[in-house]
Amino acid sequence: MSSQVLTAQPISEPGLQAWIRFLRAHAAITRELSARLEAQHGLTLSDYDVLIQLYHAEGRRMRRVDIARQVLLTASGITRLLEGLERAGLVAKERCQSDQRVTYAKLTDLGIEKCEGARASHLADVEELFAANFDPTERAALADLLGRLPLANTSEACSG
Repeated sequence: MSSQVLTAQPISEPGLQAWIRFLRAHAAITRELSARLEAQHGLTLSDYDVLIQLYHAEGRRMRRVDIARQVLLTASGITRLLEGLERAGLVAKERCQSDQRVTYAKLTDLGIEKCEGARASHLADVEELFAANFDPTERAALADLLGRLPLANTSEACSG
């Protein structure tokens, strides 16, 4: 064990309350965002996250392993998700010209349309369910506070 673990103080009541509220808010908001995306656009939040990652990627394509890292899914989880997006015609497989072992997921024209169509309503939903609860100063402070968390800044494009 590291000395940091041995000397760490137990979480305080306010710290525990903040953690519980963070978890509950995250679960409730992501559940509602996913339900709205599904109802309006036939996409889960994970589907949309992958589409937006591809949309912002160079050439609108990424290696499958890199997508898995960005959206925090396992290799098998990303494979299943991409297979569904491929069946829907939103994503296509593409081989690397210089290394045939490498496979890319590439956003199709239909995927671009779907992503662009979902973006405005998704951002409006994020505004309603999350951002509208804070004034601009509070939003900036919250962004700074959450930015202190490990891995908080690893995937900036996921919000839309």
